[in-house]
Amino acid sequence: MTDLQETVDEPLLAPVELVIFDCDGVLVDSERIAVRLQVEIGAQLGWPISTDEVVARFIGRTHAVIWQQIGDRLGAEAAAEWERRFEQRHRELVDTELTPVDGIVEALAGLDLPYCVASSGSHEKMRHTLGRTGLYELFEGRIFSASEVARGKPFPDVFLHAAARTGHAPAACAVVEDSPNGLRAGLAAGMRCYGYTGGPTGAALTAAGTGTGAVLLDDLRRLPALLRAVAARPTA
Repeated sequence: MTDLQETVDEPLLAPVELVIFDCDGVLVDSERIAVRLQVEIGAQLGWPISTDEVVARFIGRTHAVIWQQIGDRLGAEAAAEWERRFEQRHRELVDTELTPVDGIVEALAGLDLPYCVASSGSHEKMRHTLGRTGLYELFEGRIFSASEVARGKPFPDVFLHAAARTGHAPAACAVVEDSPNGLRAGLAAGMRCYGYTGGPTGAALTAAGTGTGAVLLDDLRRLPALLRAVAARPTA
């Protein structure tokens, strides 16, 4: 897969000063675990939800939004049981299976820009997942959650919050996302967007990102070079 927007003439934007990473599916390879679990639990509780539907409905959304959708479909009692099973099993699988996303360690090492993380997940969840993969110390003190803002993705609130807290204008930020909802949030924030298509949400992200001006890449190791190429362009 190529970086679809590399050959497109894009408007001259402000230089990138801050890179904002999503967590699940960009830093830690947890989306594979989450998608698999949602499909399994749905089959157990009476909603035979497909992988594609999980990606469209759940990935990149806050847990509150996910459980509300399940409650609307199956009722509050089933939603509570779904949440209980998911949280228990997800934690077990994170402890035994979770790894960093392929290429992210090299990408972070190659960046010469400040970076942070802004996720739909809670601070507790990110402490756990980033901690299990050895990435927490790289982001400590620069971790932002949708629990801190009024609206989760696809609204831009958490990205705008991260930019404000770190002292950067939105136009000077670049977002790295793997979900359509996250990509929509980055675009709505007025930020340069990079979509990682190498995970389980790749097909949906490609469909959502094509034609938006987002750069789609299937290897995160290429991110530092792409950002350096942007920095080298004239701004006027």
